[in-house]
Amino acid sequence: MIHSRDNLETSFIKRNPHLVLLRKINIFKHLNDEALISLYRRMSVRRWHGGSIVMGQHEPGDALYVLVAGRAKVVLFGDNGREMTLSVLSPGDFFGEMALFDGKPRSANVVAERDATLLVLERESFMAHLTEHPETAIRLLKEMASRLRSANEIINNLALHDVTSRLTRTLVNIAEDRGENHDDGILIRHRPTQQDLANMVGTCRETVS
Repeated sequence: MIHSRDNLETSFIKRNPHLVLLRKINIFKHLNDEALISLYRRMSVRRWHGGSIVMGQHEPGDALYVLVAGRAKVVLFGDNGREMTLSVLSPGDFFGEMALFDGKPRSANVVAERDATLLVLERESFMAHLTEHPETAIRLLKEMASRLRSANEIINNLALHDVTSRLTRTLVNIAEDRGENHDDGILIRHRPTQQDLANMVGTCRETVS
């Protein structure tokens, strides 16, 4: 039996869970099988234990990360030990793209909440991919614009709303992003703790409680 190259590439993608995941990410959805496989071969697979820092604030921005398994969070640490959670990352989310463009250090920390597996695309390989596939850059700009809007919303919540309002908005956002619709309501399988919520809304656990 003779198999065409296209069929072989499609079969390879279906058998590789990392490629299946990449195919679902908005900035890579447009790539054909050959381009997607080429992108994947430029990446390395790395793992971090839960609680470890994947990417530190003020570190050089030298790679794009795609979360494959586990969970992570984007956080800022205050001098007083307080923590502000900017976003929670699930498989399929990517981060680290901003510093690749402006050449400046990382603007936040990313911490693995549990053991995490990530695909890592170094800057040089990332830029080579963008040169070959400029539509990826356009899609990435749209994603960055969306994240800027989210950052503006966080600033707005902190500046203009009290804790009760910020907490309500956060719970609604979590339900919309991670909730599963059921007959009797919305199920959130990985519920944040009171401390997690406090870190998200910029207050202490006792106030959330």
